[in-house]
Amino acid sequence: MAHKVFRTKHIDSHSNDSHVLKRCLSAWDLAFLGVGAIIGTGIFVLTGIAAATQAGPAIILSFVIAGLACAFAALSYAELSAAIGGCGSAYGYSYAAFGELIAFIIGWDLLLEYAISVAAVANGWAGYLNNALTAIGFGLPDNLTKAPTLGGIINLPAAAIILILMFLLIAGVKHSAKANNIMVAVKLVTIAIFIGIALFNVNPDNWQPFMPFGWFQTLPDGKTAGVLAGASLVFFAYVGFDAVSTAAEEAKDPQRDLPFGIVSSLVFCTIIYILVSGLLTGVVNYKELNVSSPVAHALSLLGYKWGAAVISTGVISGLTTVMLVLYYGLTRIIFAMSRDGLLSPFFSQVNEKTQTPVRVIVITGIIMSLIAGLVPLGELAELVNIGTLAAFVLVCLGVVVLRVTHADLNRPFRAPLNPLFPVLGILSCGSLMAFLPAITWLRFFVWLVLGLIVYFSYSFKHSKLESSLN
Repeated sequence: MAHKVFRTKHIDSHSNDSHVLKRCLSAWDLAFLGVGAIIGTGIFVLTGIAAATQAGPAIILSFVIAGLACAFAALSYAELSAAIGGCGSAYGYSYAAFGELIAFIIGWDLLLEYAISVAAVANGWAGYLNNALTAIGFGLPDNLTKAPTLGGIINLPAAAIILILMFLLIAGVKHSAKANNIMVAVKLVTIAIFIGIALFNVNPDNWQPFMPFGWFQTLPDGKTAGVLAGASLVFFAYVGFDAVSTAAEEAKDPQRDLPFGIVSSLVFCTIIYILVSGLLTGVVNYKELNVSSPVAHALSLLGYKWGAAVISTGVISGLTTVMLVLYYGLTRIIFAMSRDGLLSPFFSQVNEKTQTPVRVIVITGIIMSLIAGLVPLGELAELVNIGTLAAFVLVCLGVVVLRVTHADLNRPFRAPLNPLFPVLGILSCGSLMAFLPAITWLRFFVWLVLGLIVYFSYSFKHSKLESSLN
């Protein structure tokens, strides 16, 4: 275990190594990466759906609960990123705290979570784009916007946007970060416009009843509802801050910058979510919000057609940044697992010109593009959440374990009130997992079994840590 901790630090010192990435991201680049991933699907889609079907105006409480669970996990991420630095992500931190097998399981699950997230968001992005094109008379035919099982040929916009992002990531992380910063600025402006309009159109009667579904209940159709069920759903909105930690090897000063990027982006986005969800349910009755674009829909109902058009532009920009950051995080996790010998070394080669793992970017981009274009993914938020919550639980547990096993490890940032905050992170994230549907747990275990097959048939034999200890 100690060998792993110091091995990851040792890697960073080999700047000419073909398996090392370029350090070029500042603390603010990391913060914007977090905002880019967090503010997107949650604020533009899930807010309305969760309010209409699960929590009503109490969706505010759902965001508070999900945000608190993430805050505990974020503080643990910040401590481990400052102490361990080079490995990045829940995969790397689990490796340092628990060893290879647990790290592989978490990394393996994050691969699926990130890939499904990108493909799912691409489907939503395609719908918004086609709506915008239709509004100006250039809508695409149905057979080019629907998957084969829905009567179409391919969802062309969904497939195309992933390929466009693929080329952007190939160009280099600094170029990607600059593009992300611009798109983040655009969507923050659109959110500010909504807040400015909504503040003067709130009807307090819309907040009654405040908690129509209670804290938690099972509906006659078998679905769950209530504030806690809503928190399990909107947790998807916070997934992006984990992607910040995957940038550890490209941060200029990871021990200082990663805690800043993780915590600042989470705090900022939580405030935005609470403010927007409160205003959204204040200007429109929550029953009216079960639509694909609740923020734009609310402005349309208020008569601000121009505002709805501006919000749609922000949605397209916002979802693009979500895909970009999650796509980026996916490639870096594969890169790290490959370099550790848990996946083929084919995936850990860095292009000399762009200093990016081009092979991984291209392969994952093509696969996700095909999934997004050919598979109708629908409501996949719950399917994404369980693996991420499991990763957060292990990161929080990792802080507790390393405080005991490596008490002398230099920790530039420490999670406060240890072990209280990490334990609260374990309990809160674990509780949110309990409110997810049974099918989600089934998928989780099926993917886990496949991962164990890969581990014992390949990874265990090729692990660089294992070979170095023999």
